[in-house]
Amino acid sequence: MPLPYLGGFFRAAAATFAAPQAFVPLMKMKLIGLLSVLIAGIVLEGNWHADAPNAKVAFTVKGPFGTVHGNFTDLKATIQFNEKDLAGSSVVASIGAATVSTGIGLRNRDLRKKEEWLNTDKFPLVSFRSKKIQRTSTGFSATGDLTLKGITKPIDISFTFSGTGNEGMFKGQFTINRQDYTIGKPGGSVGETITLTLEVPVKK
Repeated sequence: MPLPYLGGFFRAAAATFAAPQAFVPLMKMKLIGLLSVLIAGIVLEGNWHADAPNAKVAFTVKGPFGTVHGNFTDLKATIQFNEKDLAGSSVVASIGAATVSTGIGLRNRDLRKKEEWLNTDKFPLVSFRSKKIQRTSTGFSATGDLTLKGITKPIDISFTFSGTGNEGMFKGQFTINRQDYTIGKPGGSVGETITLTLEVPVKK
């Protein structure tokens, strides 16, 4: 083969063998992009946004003239929940303590302002952070820490979840001993046990 043609031959051969290498970065970029989409899909599958305006956080406690009913509003929550991945599920939530309402203005003011009750100027938030979520015979249980009046105690919240498509509903209930959080004076006409019920609609 004449020398001028040899030069062309080697240039063509070099281009042929180099071409696959040019696709390597492109293939890597496509693979990384695909993995990112898959990971995002897994995360979003369990990511729920609380419909705070329609959520219900209610409580009952024995009072001097019968059962006292009340509620809180201003719920803020970060919910990661996937029935197929409970180990990766978690809940972080808080409510404004000053939103407490029992239907009686004078009692609401005492609950908010008095040091022996919620003292909301000093302790504006009631918060919960889960440590573990597990399945139970009736639904699920979230074990975590409840912080109220600056005191943190472990609690278990029993709850159920029902969902269709991109919407769902969490319903739960738990009790606390008010003396564990220095709410009110010991004894007296107010019951020791406070029962809290939750109904939290969620969307994706």
